[in-house]
Amino acid sequence: MKANRYRREISAALAFGALLVIVGIIAPSFFSRENLRDLAMNNAPTLLVAVGMTLVILVAEIDISVGSQFAVCSVVTGFLAKAGVPVALLFIFALLVGAAMGALNGVFIGWLRLPSIIVTLAMFVIWRDGLRWATEGAWIQGLPENFQWFGFGQRSGEILIIGITVAVFICFLWSLSNLVAGRRVYATGSDAEAARLAGISPQNVVFWVFVIMGALTGIAALLNASRFSSVPGDSGIGLELRAIAAVVVGGTAISGGRGTLVGTLIGVALLGTIGTALTFLGINPFWEKAIQGAIILAALASEATLGRLKENGKFKFVAGSTA
Repeated sequence: MKANRYRREISAALAFGALLVIVGIIAPSFFSRENLRDLAMNNAPTLLVAVGMTLVILVAEIDISVGSQFAVCSVVTGFLAKAGVPVALLFIFALLVGAAMGALNGVFIGWLRLPSIIVTLAMFVIWRDGLRWATEGAWIQGLPENFQWFGFGQRSGEILIIGITVAVFICFLWSLSNLVAGRRVYATGSDAEAARLAGISPQNVVFWVFVIMGALTGIAALLNASRFSSVPGDSGIGLELRAIAAVVVGGTAISGGRGTLVGTLIGVALLGTIGTALTFLGINPFWEKAIQGAIILAALASEATLGRLKENGKFKFVAGSTA
């Protein structure tokens, strides 16, 4: 029963384990402290965005505007830092700016019931082109010294960034499993009408999920921007696809109602490791996207096949919440 419930997560974990074994045998230097630290730093922002994306997909919606939101939040925090705003307040501003953009998505999708793919596609273009017009493609430079690594130096700054990421992940992992709000997310994605009859407002759940998605994107943008001495105006390109891919590969059903954050963590680790692993294996890293695409297609095909088998009664599958 448990094995069936976590079948997709187990498959992703086995694929990740196989990749690590192969790399470990051929290129043991892959596991050097420096390389593992670089992998953690590069994937920390993606994990935060993927946590929010997991919630969005659990309620059977999608958000392809997060890459543009990420860029806006990065530039806004850069401007504020340059204007002399204290580093501690930058976290609040990043969270509020991201939450505001997420709330706008939530109003159109949750309350006005417009298709999420259309709304977030429109927002993707609006935020990206609006930012390009506002900055004219220029980077934000001349940042204060205490902006990079939050003024703690690289080693301590890296520990802080990873620590914040881990803390946020654990917080949402616990919340989805133990809070009523987490059960409402699963219920809304499983059957919105049944959730409504049970006293849950699917519209409000969807709205707040998009608010959280935006807030996490804002925090991720600030953590990523703090690693550098200047902020590019085109950051976050392709982030939405990486986050969605990690969530799907990690076992969250694209139709909503089923998935875990542990699976998302495995998906981020698997997809985020492939490029570096190819380099260590001496394979052209341009294969990274092709391999990631193949993994995503395999995950989707597996979900569709299991769904058909379940409908036909040929496979006993335990669906629903994994909280």
